Amino acid sequence: MVDETGTQEQAEQAEEKSKPEENKGSMIFSLRTTANREDQVVDFLAASAKKKKLEIYSVIRPHGMRSYIFIEAANRIEAETAAFEVPYARGVLPEPVPYEEIEHMVETVKKEINIQKGDIAEIISGPFKREKCKITKVDKEKEEVVVELLEAAVPIPITLKIDSLKVIRREEGE
Repeated sequence: MVDETGTQEQAEQAEEKSKPEENKGSMIFSLRTTANREDQVVDFLAASAKKKKLEIYSVIRPHGMRSYIFIEAANRIEAETAAFEVPYARGVLPEPVPYEEIEHMVETVKKEINIQKGDIAEIISGPFKREKCKITKVDKEKEEVVVELLEAAVPIPITLKIDSLKVIRREEGE
């Protein structure tokens, strides 16, 4: 990223400034929560911050992470004030978290999922977890599929999100 008029050092400084730190004075703090109550804490904390008019820029609950949420705030006092008397909140950790440590949890990466009509898949989440199914329709725009359970007495179409399936067998020749 070196142009003809600049040096490598200037290019690195420009790149550093363009990193996702929209709120330059903000820091990210971890808040311990009761396990499986993260969504409720996010809701309570957002309402508390809005009511108290605090400088809380975002509240993040990374998918798959239990007992912790992240708060982007102006300072630690703002984060602690927002979490004060919030049900299921267990306390703000003393040190701020560098964005680089949680970047992989909050950045969404679109990846192409190779799933086709006629594939045999296993449902990996929800009430039909571990059930085998046949894909009857794929809607890539909505990221949904319509499936029929293989072991059901009567074939009933079920609409699921693409990420709740794992393809286990592909029917060749289609």
